[in-house]
Amino acid sequence: MLIGQNSVVSIQYTLTNDSGEVMDQSQEGQPLVYLHGAAGIIPGLENELTGKTEGAEFKVTIKPEEAYGDHIPEMVQEVPRTSFPPDQDIQVGMQFNAESPNGPMTVAVTAVTDDTITVDGNHPLAGLTLHFEGKIEGVREATAEELDHGHAH
Repeated sequence: MLIGQNSVVSIQYTLTNDSGEVMDQSQEGQPLVYLHGAAGIIPGLENELTGKTEGAEFKVTIKPEEAYGDHIPEMVQEVPRTSFPPDQDIQVGMQFNAESPNGPMTVAVTAVTDDTITVDGNHPLAGLTLHFEGKIEGVREATAEELDHGHAH
């Protein structure tokens, strides 16, 4: 079966950056399973997998515009420490939900001083060219329930 709209696809993969540093990977025996065409993976990878079959290996490079977008400097802000509860221990790497003009968003703490907390609303992989290498473990038709829910079960 060819990968196409409404296929449930299982892949083993390793994701690296331009320096070859492993950014993410599936665990042996625990492939990533997604519903093709339902925005379950980044567009560039989904496009590259379209038309492939079970057992096929892949090695693709995805530019930021087909992944998590460019890094937007305006999404990095210094927030007064007083905006957080005084007894809360804020650490780099923590994530918070914040309100934005476009609705709720997740921000990550990137720096902490006595007076300010720097938060970044960009996706951690925004602005990066991503390199995927892997193998397609399985391809099948989605069930009616999966199609109704918009994701693989």
